[in-house]
Amino acid sequence: NLEEWYYRAMDSKKVLEELLDSFKRYYDWSTENPVSPFVATAEFHSHTEQYMLLKIAHLSDIYTHEYVYFALEDELSAGRLAELAELAWNDGISKVKPIEGHKTSDVTLIVLAEKTCGEVLKSCKKIKKHKSYNFTFRGWSDLRLAVMDLSCGSFAVNRLAGHLKKVFKQII
Repeated sequence: NLEEWYYRAMDSKKVLEELLDSFKRYYDWSTENPVSPFVATAEFHSHTEQYMLLKIAHLSDIYTHEYVYFALEDELSAGRLAELAELAWNDGISKVKPIEGHKTSDVTLIVLAEKTCGEVLKSCKKIKKHKSYNFTFRGWSDLRLAVMDLSCGSFAVNRLAGHLKKVFKQII
C-alpha cells in the first residue's frame, strides 16, 4: 500500500517540525529546555474584554490559555501514555492562575510514536482529566490528548482534541 509506505518513510523529527510549524502562527513554542520527558512545548494566551457601547462601561475580562506538550516515543504502551498524560497535566495545571475572568486553561499532549501497542489508540480515547476552579466561577481546565503511530500513520484523539484531527490530516 502506497500510503503505508509514505507513513513509514516519515521521520518522527520531521513530523514534529511540521506540527510545530502548524502551531507557530498562534502559539509561542520552544524546543529549548522543555520539561522532561517532552521534546517541545507551546503556549497560547488570549485576553479579551467586553464593553457596553463605550469602553467606560467595562463588563468583563476573559482569559484563555493552552499549554501544549510534545513527546517522541520509540514504542508507546498504554502505561507510558498514561504516565505522559499525568506529567503534562501536572505541569500544565501548575501554571494556571484562576483569577477573576479566567475562563479556561487547557493542557494538550501530542505524542508521536514510532510504534504503538494495539491498545494504545483505544486507551487514548478514554483518558480524560478535568478540573474546575471555584465551581467553574473561575474557569476550568481539560486535558486534550492526541497520539500518532508513525509506523502505520494511524492516530487517535480523546473527545476534547477533535480539532487536532485536522492538523494530523494536513501533515499526512
